[in-house]
Amino acid sequence: MQLSRRDPRIAAGILALAAIGILIGGAFLGLGVEAWRNPEGAYAAFDSYLFRVARFTLWQALLSTLLSVAPAILVARALSRHPEFPGRQLILRLFAVPLALPAIVAALGILSLYGRAGYFAGALGGLSGGSWPGIYGLSGILVAHVFFNLPLATRLLLEALQTVPGDQWRLASQLGMGARASFRLIEWPAMRAALPGIAGLVFMLCVTSFTIVLTLGGGPAATTLEVAIYQALRFDFDPARAVSLTLLQIALTAVVVLALMRLGANTAGEANLSVTRRSFISARPVEKSFNAAIILIALAFVGGPMIATVASGLEADLARLAGEASVRRATFTSIVLASLSATLACALSLSLVMARRALAVSRGAGEASLLERFTDTGAGFVLVVPPVVVGAGWFVLVRQSIDVFALAPFMVIAVNAVMAMPFAVRAIRPAHDAAAERHERICAQLGIGGWNRLRLIDWPVLRRPLATAFAFAMALSLGDLGVIALFGSDAVQTLPYLLLSRMGSYRTADAAGLALLLGLLCLALTMIADRLGKERPR
Repeated sequence: MQLSRRDPRIAAGILALAAIGILIGGAFLGLGVEAWRNPEGAYAAFDSYLFRVARFTLWQALLSTLLSVAPAILVARALSRHPEFPGRQLILRLFAVPLALPAIVAALGILSLYGRAGYFAGALGGLSGGSWPGIYGLSGILVAHVFFNLPLATRLLLEALQTVPGDQWRLASQLGMGARASFRLIEWPAMRAALPGIAGLVFMLCVTSFTIVLTLGGGPAATTLEVAIYQALRFDFDPARAVSLTLLQIALTAVVVLALMRLGANTAGEANLSVTRRSFISARPVEKSFNAAIILIALAFVGGPMIATVASGLEADLARLAGEASVRRATFTSIVLASLSATLACALSLSLVMARRALAVSRGAGEASLLERFTDTGAGFVLVVPPVVVGAGWFVLVRQSIDVFALAPFMVIAVNAVMAMPFAVRAIRPAHDAAAERHERICAQLGIGGWNRLRLIDWPVLRRPLATAFAFAMALSLGDLGVIALFGSDAVQTLPYLLLSRMGSYRTADAAGLALLLGLLCLALTMIADRLGKERPR
């Protein structure tokens, strides 16, 4: 079946690709112009400090990956060995919470536990033989990264274990295979196949970590490339150094993303666990005790910061915070910007999905065109250029022509929308392609296309996936600090920016209250997205 190359779906996809290209290309243009304007300064910035920052970026990412993935093997295996114990589904839901929790909220929860005035400060001070100095620096970064990535790695490894055929477990049970033999012959081969991709994904998330390092780094000795870019623009106002740091960050991220693509990693960071199957496993008492201890330790580590965030937030004067004009204004700004960002993300993602399908049908059995490949992978382009890098490029580009802080709302909307596209595409594309497979021929025969097709044919099917994508994209935008950290000001403040300001001025009680509000908003949106994604129309 051949479709017209003038299909409006293809035009929409081209416009979406153009929007992505303008956003990322503008950032590169700004970096190139600055490097051309001051080549000596950009070249001189490649000094010992820059390479020390790059070395720390890789070192903390490597340590974070090891500390996240290695324990995840034990936790995933323990959960897999006991597929039906009470509370298992609750634990899996709890392990999904860090994926939706804003990084600055998690950082505040970790400080509430392990900080200088945290709940564990007395006990930790007694163990160290003096006053507890806090958890800033490399240790704080590692704890925060493990908090986020241990649950992610566990869910992905558990998903890999669930691909083991039931016949293998049945045969292992009939042969009386013990825990060690089961791990060596059945479980480890399944996890080993998924391990490189999972480790690569966690490594990329740690390399591009911004908010965690900004709030918990604690000084120049614990600074990554993205935080150094932010400091070079906001505090030192050294565009030449920012350009050098950005180019190095882009090169580093591109290498990691290319490696992930070769490993087949799920760069959207999502693990949808299927219904648990009976694995025919009979664990001995010693193994049950060991697995229970592993699960409880992981549960305490992941749940501790969440409980501390809620406890600290409830101790704050929430009524006073709710009455502050700055808080109400920041909340309103966050919701408006996040809504517009989510709307744009859904529109761009749907355009790419529809264009890819139209181009695939148009070519028939022929080879995919370059345009089709771009519509297929266009949403993944943003993975090479982190939000802070995009913001830095535009900051440098427009700083001499307009007020960069007046550009804040537009940059927040555009960058957060594009960054949410990989998730939105994952939510929209399966439903759209399945519906198009059923309706493509009849629509062509009846001449239904354009707006009429979208309204009458596609919308009833896409309504729920679009709502899922919208809620998740809005949650991501609400908790983002990358762009607003560069462009934010007293005139334009979001909840994460206001929270960071309160932390910087040592108003920890107010920061805890704001963290609770922000965390609840993001979790509510994520729960809505998860529920919409699982339910199906009757």
